[in-house]
Amino acid sequence: MMGWSTFGNVKLMDDGPFERNPHYVRLSDSGHKEKHTGIENEGFFGIGVKEGAEYRFSVWARGENQKLRIELIKNNTMGEHQAFETKDLVVNSKDWKQYELILKSPVTEPKAHLRIFLEGKGTVDLEHVSLFPVDTWKGRKNGLRKDLVQALYDIKPGVFRFPGGCIVEGTDEATRYEWKNTVGAVENRPLNENRWHYTFKHRFFPDYFQTYGLGFFEYFQLSEDIGAEPLPILNCGLICQFQNDSEHQISLSKLDTYIQDAFDLIEFANGDATTKWGKVRADMGHPESFNLKFLGIGNEQWGPEYPERLKKFVEVLRKAHPEIKIVGSSGPNSEGKDFDYLWPEMKNLKVDLVDEHFYRPESWFLAQGNRYDNYDRKGPKVFAGEYACHGKGKKWNHFNAALMEVAFMTGMERNADVVHMATYAPLFAHVEGWQWRPDMIWFDNLNSVRTCSYYVQQLYGHNKGTNVLPLTMDKKPVSGQEGQDGLFASAVWDKDEKAYIVKIANTSDVAQPVSLTFAGLKKNDKLVEGKCITFQSADLDKDNTLENPNAITPKESAVTVDGSLLNVEVAPKTFVLYKFIKTSNK
Repeated sequence: MMGWSTFGNVKLMDDGPFERNPHYVRLSDSGHKEKHTGIENEGFFGIGVKEGAEYRFSVWARGENQKLRIELIKNNTMGEHQAFETKDLVVNSKDWKQYELILKSPVTEPKAHLRIFLEGKGTVDLEHVSLFPVDTWKGRKNGLRKDLVQALYDIKPGVFRFPGGCIVEGTDEATRYEWKNTVGAVENRPLNENRWHYTFKHRFFPDYFQTYGLGFFEYFQLSEDIGAEPLPILNCGLICQFQNDSEHQISLSKLDTYIQDAFDLIEFANGDATTKWGKVRADMGHPESFNLKFLGIGNEQWGPEYPERLKKFVEVLRKAHPEIKIVGSSGPNSEGKDFDYLWPEMKNLKVDLVDEHFYRPESWFLAQGNRYDNYDRKGPKVFAGEYACHGKGKKWNHFNAALMEVAFMTGMERNADVVHMATYAPLFAHVEGWQWRPDMIWFDNLNSVRTCSYYVQQLYGHNKGTNVLPLTMDKKPVSGQEGQDGLFASAVWDKDEKAYIVKIANTSDVAQPVSLTFAGLKKNDKLVEGKCITFQSADLDKDNTLENPNAITPKESAVTVDGSLLNVEVAPKTFVLYKFIKTSNK
């Protein structure tokens, strides 16, 4: 009954039409004309509805000519009526049947509830009650929230990792994330516990379950929609090692089932409609392949248990699917014993990429400018799969943390031959229901806000270029080294736009004079259409908020290069991006 309250004569039944979701409710006459029967749903911290917007109500039901009253309500209103939108629905079949109607809200209300009354003295059974906006991303029926997906799309992301990290492990084997339970008819996707719902006493959400209404099909489709390579992460045969010692781990004798899940996922994503799992995808409305290229096995695992299991995955996947790049892990830390143990193991297994995670303070980010300069160019590549600057003593979103991320990312960009992919984490958080921060995009029931860290990701995403260019200061990489006065920088060439792009972070407290010399220009080359994008904040501890979403945003201005030299002054605690188009007069 999570999210539901009942009144009158309501009985929970267990023999419903959907095998993996057998529960439904039976509404019957209360036995008194002044007592009403029905159910009410509170939504997720309320249901956000907007004035003039339409909402699709649907339900599977059975009953012989029984009338229901469907209402959008505000419980704590001072008005005469709690309901502000009402529609009647007649259930006219003794067999299970899906019914739909459209509710149009006359008001904007962030904390609405959905209430269903039984009208009359009969009995009606209700299953899979649903309410979605009609206006969703790409107009898909019961699809994703528009403003949130738009924010992702606007980054121009290259890769989308899902369903997350530790969530794939589960607290125990029974509650691990199983992708096969998340596809097919949404009505028949079983409920699952969430890895985090009992974990933190200080941020406790014991009703934090997963309905799997958002599953692997939707994640693949979302990746396609936003133009990103899908990167699903699968359980490697280990449940969360933070919560379980080695004696309580999954037996190696069960590993074949986990390996089969990987094979079946590749078939689901890429197989044609004649295959078992390819047909499942096609029947869901996507006969074309999702063109899966990457597969992550395991999350933040450590110790010999992990490579022991990963080896078995690699051996069989390499033979059957050499086209799939396998992503291993270097564990939960960015350095130290587990990290030092796992990297050689990943090289021995010849995985294609190694997933590194960094949730570290400002000092760490400032010290990592040269992290990847000496990585083995012949070994596995790096996937920076989870990273964010966690301010020391101020673990929330603020501009200074975003600036530290800029500095770190110049090193990733300069070493793009090693660091092939990177994803900030966590991605989304509801302002009333979070357990981690900082996060890239915050939202409530009606609005969302793009943080400073979001704009950093967007500026990099829109200005990736195609080739790394050497950029040095006194013949050294500009990576916050001694004598570089807190400057970090990287440069790329975009062969499609014929553009030079230079990114500079001044992490110091004083303005820094900078001379950019474009040494490779030929006599007839000119740099034109110059622009400078500046990202800075008067208050380093502040960020954008739902109330003031545009407080700190990048600002663009024109800039002119005199020949091959640009002399500028970069303000303290500032990120600047310069872009120039190269033309040649012959």
